Amino acid sequence: MTKTTHNRNEWSDWRNISPRKFVKTVSFIVGAIFLICVIIFIFFPDPFINAFVKNKISNAFTEAYPEYSLQIGDIHYSVWQNLLECDSITLKNKDSTLTCSLDSFSINGISWIKILMQSDFNPNSISSSVIDAQNVLLSYHQSQDELRIGMIHISVPDSEMISDSIKYHHLINDEQFFAKSQFRQTRSRLDISQIKIIGFDFLSFLQGDTYSARKINLQDVFADILLNKDKPKDESTPNPNMPNEILYSMKEIIKIDSLEIRNGHLKYSERFNVDAVPGVITFNKFNILASGFTNHSAQPETTIINGNGFFMNSTPMKMFMAIPLTSKEFSLQYSGSLGKMDVSELNIFLEPVENRHIKSGVIQSANYNINVNSGHASGNLRVAYNDLGIAISNKNTRIDQGLLNHISNFVGDMFIIRTTNLPDEKGLMKIGEINYTRNPGNYFFQYLWLSLRSGVGDVVGF
Repeated sequence: MTKTTHNRNEWSDWRNISPRKFVKTVSFIVGAIFLICVIIFIFFPDPFINAFVKNKISNAFTEAYPEYSLQIGDIHYSVWQNLLECDSITLKNKDSTLTCSLDSFSINGISWIKILMQSDFNPNSISSSVIDAQNVLLSYHQSQDELRIGMIHISVPDSEMISDSIKYHHLINDEQFFAKSQFRQTRSRLDISQIKIIGFDFLSFLQGDTYSARKINLQDVFADILLNKDKPKDESTPNPNMPNEILYSMKEIIKIDSLEIRNGHLKYSERFNVDAVPGVITFNKFNILASGFTNHSAQPETTIINGNGFFMNSTPMKMFMAIPLTSKEFSLQYSGSLGKMDVSELNIFLEPVENRHIKSGVIQSANYNINVNSGHASGNLRVAYNDLGIAISNKNTRIDQGLLNHISNFVGDMFIIRTTNLPDEKGLMKIGEINYTRNPGNYFFQYLWLSLRSGVGDVVGF
């Protein structure tokens, strides 16, 4: 038999195969190839993910947020757990003023089919996901600030977010920071042990139109603020807004049922010369609970704030505040109390800032109740004290309005008329009248102090 005849017979044999057998054979081959691919993907998915899916994710993100660029390290995927892990992620904006990096990142429960089929990134694709990130770093290159977060855990189905070890600080020292401007600046440092958000609407947060949560807890908060008054104030800066003005002007919807701060510490300092010892005021071990925090509501709502702690780490203090944040007018009510205190403990602030030294004086108790309507404060102050004495080491004191307008002024700039104010045999004592109208240049906490100070001045007699 010739070779040509043999080949013709083979072709004739294939033609004689029934269509059913042919389909079964082809199906078997295709099925075997598919099964091999599935097995390879299940047990060795990383090469496929890094070659194809990683670019798909980056391109989808860039199309959704064109002002940013996204770089993703090696990706690892577990089919059984539907768990995607990244060795590193780096996010930059186009002008290179902001960089965000993560040492590790993982997400599970994500709908990969939706991501692969859609042309752009849709937050609904992660509606059943749990996200974890480690060692998050945000660098603001222009201002040389840095925010570090040790861990972030987000559970979208549980509406929960937890962040640990939050630290905000400047990359340069105080002198370098203040040297950047010819005007006075405020240097801030922040350290928070944990932030926990319950009832967090993460999908609305990604879309950027609503910031909603049922409860926010901040644990072990430490804030360190330093103001350099060796430079003049920039008079061209706009006047500060009050809380209701800030919230009312925001287009985004803010709705937080409650905000709680536990074991907070605030250190506020002012200095008047380079390398000089600053004056320091502290609020220690304070706890704050705020409820009804919103800026958009059909019915007017009032934010209620309750707080307690220690002033100058010695005397207990309490505070209550009610602020209608949805109101166009700046109005509020606040009250509080202060326990027994040796007034000379304020020397740590008075001597460096005011060149004044308190020789003696004890506050037995203090209570205040203040109402603010359209920027005008009225109310009363009951403060019982005795043996108040002050020594002036330098009459050319620094008179300037800062955040607290120099708390030392509560003892008077020139002359103390009433050195003792204790209840008499009938229980009567001098009641201080609160009377202060807001200056457009006042900051919120400065305004609160100046209103209270007007009552102190009425009691002490300056």
